[in-house]
Amino acid sequence: MLSVLRNRTYRRLFTAQVIALVGTGLATVALGLLAYDIAGADAGSVLGTALAIKMVAYVAIAPAIGAVADRLPRRWLMAGADLVRAAVALTLPFVDQVWQVYVLIFLLQSASAAFTPTFQAVIPDVLPAERDYTRALSLSRLAYDTESLFSPALAAALLSLMTYNWLFLGTMAGFLASAVLVVSAILPKQAAPEPLGGGAYAKATAGTRLFLASPHLRALLALDLAVAAAGAMVTVNTVVYVRDELDRSAADVSLALGAYGGGSMVAALLLPRVLDRVRDRTVMLRGALLLTLVFAALGALTAAGAGPWRWPALLLTWAAFGAAGSMVLTPAGRLIRRSAPPEARTAAFAAQFSLSHSCWLLTYPLAGWLGAAAGLQSAVVALGLIALTAGLLAVRLWPAAQEPGPVEHEHSDLRAGHPHPVDAVRVRGGRRHSHDPLGRRAPRPPVRALSLRSSPHRPPYRPPSP
Repeated sequence: MLSVLRNRTYRRLFTAQVIALVGTGLATVALGLLAYDIAGADAGSVLGTALAIKMVAYVAIAPAIGAVADRLPRRWLMAGADLVRAAVALTLPFVDQVWQVYVLIFLLQSASAAFTPTFQAVIPDVLPAERDYTRALSLSRLAYDTESLFSPALAAALLSLMTYNWLFLGTMAGFLASAVLVVSAILPKQAAPEPLGGGAYAKATAGTRLFLASPHLRALLALDLAVAAAGAMVTVNTVVYVRDELDRSAADVSLALGAYGGGSMVAALLLPRVLDRVRDRTVMLRGALLLTLVFAALGALTAAGAGPWRWPALLLTWAAFGAAGSMVLTPAGRLIRRSAPPEARTAAFAAQFSLSHSCWLLTYPLAGWLGAAAGLQSAVVALGLIALTAGLLAVRLWPAAQEPGPVEHEHSDLRAGHPHPVDAVRVRGGRRHSHDPLGRRAPRPPVRALSLRSSPHRPPYRPPSP
């Protein structure tokens, strides 16, 4: 897996990602302490609102960035986002009003919504070989999981030596270092963007329409919802299970969350070899099935009476949730890479970023409100049903016979006479055609199939250009 780090450009980008993640983790701890200083007993409400603002920024800003990202130098776009995040981190220690926290959090997360999809879209160009790209995806998954385990411990160690305001300075230094590494990386030449017709709304929603036009990407959206249901259950209700249900210490909350991250890391380590032999569809749908089975096990655990076995059972359940989520999320980049042509890749990753966080925006409050109002068992049943329904929908949307290849889709936003859909058939609302992820047209079908009357959904195709 570490062989991909021999690539100098990827090594710098990956190091920038890791440093920025550690800085974000430190800022999360410091933000909680800042909220307590400002709001006291209402700190939980402040943090909950800040989390909602974070998700809204992700959902709203990422598509807008995706609309213009391919028309801007990617290196400077990512470095600029890092500089904005550094400036916000530097400002946070000086705020003394709750509304100021909200404004700065929106700016911070908007910059992250610009950086992350652009970073994700660059990596397939840096590592064009699918084997290398798969290992880069696993490394990225490991980086996220390691940060969730390592950052709180690092923050605790630093807080024993300094006040929490210094953590914001550490965050700023991390983002500045990330910007330097990004600027020092020599990126491959990006694909020329297609001239898009329509207004700002059409450009901002181009990636989302690409998702909705491809059955594989629609299935990925359903799988994102299944993962969000499980992740919200873990994130929101771990403290309730550990402290109230099992009557264990606050330190055990970290152990439970560590089990979740550990399960995800183990799966990420194993997946590169698995994906060399097994199709993405098989791995991702089995991950969704495992999520449903784990929800069933959690329901039995929640309904069971007291017993010493419940604590190790919870740790195993959380580890299984992490492993199943990693089975779904790690190959997702491969799916987007195959299903979107290079010139639309940034918009596709931005749409994935926005739509997946829309799922979290739904499941986060659902996990909290149901758990508090109706009990943990009700939350388990509701979120488990969401995961099951989403998994079944993904199976239906992604038939076994289909793998990412020539993707049939519609264009409603290209100017008249644009050469890209020259072989398309006019349909209501646009033009429909098909090509593989590299933009090559699928082979032209036999002449008898050119009749729209006999094949209303199969347009004529042109062979690949020389």
